[in-house]
Amino acid sequence: MTLDPVAYEPYNDPDDFIREVTDRIWVQRDVSYIVDNYEPDSIVHGGLGTVVGRDGVIEGSLMRIAGTPQHVGQAEDVVWEARGDDAFLSSHLVFSADEILVDGVVKRIRKRTIANCLYRRGRMVEEWVVRDELAECLQRGIDPAEAARGQRFRGYQGSMTEQPPKDVLAVGDSGPRPDDFRPECEMVLKFLEEVWNSRRYQKVTDYMHRDLFLHTVGDQTVVRPDGYQRDLLALVAPFPDARFEVRDVQTNHAERYAGLRIAVTWVMRGTYRGTPAFGPLTGGEVELLGVSQFLVQGGRIVKEVRVFDEIALRAQIDAGRTEAFTDTNIY
Repeated sequence: MTLDPVAYEPYNDPDDFIREVTDRIWVQRDVSYIVDNYEPDSIVHGGLGTVVGRDGVIEGSLMRIAGTPQHVGQAEDVVWEARGDDAFLSSHLVFSADEILVDGVVKRIRKRTIANCLYRRGRMVEEWVVRDELAECLQRGIDPAEAARGQRFRGYQGSMTEQPPKDVLAVGDSGPRPDDFRPECEMVLKFLEEVWNSRRYQKVTDYMHRDLFLHTVGDQTVVRPDGYQRDLLALVAPFPDARFEVRDVQTNHAERYAGLRIAVTWVMRGTYRGTPAFGPLTGGEVELLGVSQFLVQGGRIVKEVRVFDEIALRAQIDAGRTEAFTDTNIY
C-alpha cells in the first residue's frame, strides 16, 4: 500500500514523524504543539481508562512533564503500518533513563512506554498508550499499593467497549489494515491463543527461540522459555479465568530494528479471585490494556517487549474493593 506524503509531512516518513513530534512535545517541552498535532475530539486510551478531547491530553501531558522536568525519552522502536493512503498506525516504544533527586539521593529511573498512535493526514485521531509505572515506583522506593491508592480508574469508552475484532488481520480497532506478513502474523496470533489463552505453556518452545528475551514491567528482563513460562503464570495467577483479546495488529520490517516486528494491542479480562497478589481478593472483573512488540526472525519469536500499567491495574482492584465494601454496608 502506497502512503501519501500528506500522512506524515513535513517529515521523511512515519518513523521520522513520530520521533520528531514526540521530541518536540516531551523533550523540547512545546506543550502547545499538542493543539496543532491532535484533533480536538481525539481519543486516548490508557491504563486508567479513556480521555476524550484534546484539552485532557494537554493537561495530562503538562503534569507529566512538570513532574519529571529532566525527562528524555529515546525511541527504541517504531512499528508503523498504513491505514489507508492518508493515515498510519504507529507503535512507538520509548525507553527513558532519568535521574531524579529523592531525599538528597540521586535515583536512576528506567522505564518503557508504548504509544500506539493513529494519525490521519498528520493529525492524531486515536491513541492507545501504556506505561511501566511499576518500574518508576520500585526505583523511587514507593510502595506500589500506596501509589495505586492515589489513582482512579475512569473506565473505557469508544472502541474499547466494543466486541474484539472478528478478523483482526483484516480490521482492527484502528480500521482496515494491509495484509502484510500474514504467515508471521498468524503465527503470533496462534501463539497468543495457544499459550496465553489456552494455557499450553509447554508450547512456548514451538513458537519462541531458545535464547529469547522478554522485557516486561518493573524494568524486568526474562530469558529462555522457562523464564517466560514463569512470568506468564505470575501474570494470570491472580486472574485464573483471564483471557487476552487482540484488539489490533501492525507490522513493519526495518533493518535498523533487526527485521520484522509485530505489534499487538491486547486487553486482558479476568476476575480477581485467584492468587492474592494485590491484596485481599474481590471477585471483581478487571480490564488490563497492554501492548506487546514481537521481534520475529526465521519464523520464530526471538524477543517480546510487553508493557502494561500494573499501578492502574491495582487501582481497578482497589476500586472494586471499595465498591464491594460500600455495597456490604448499604444494608
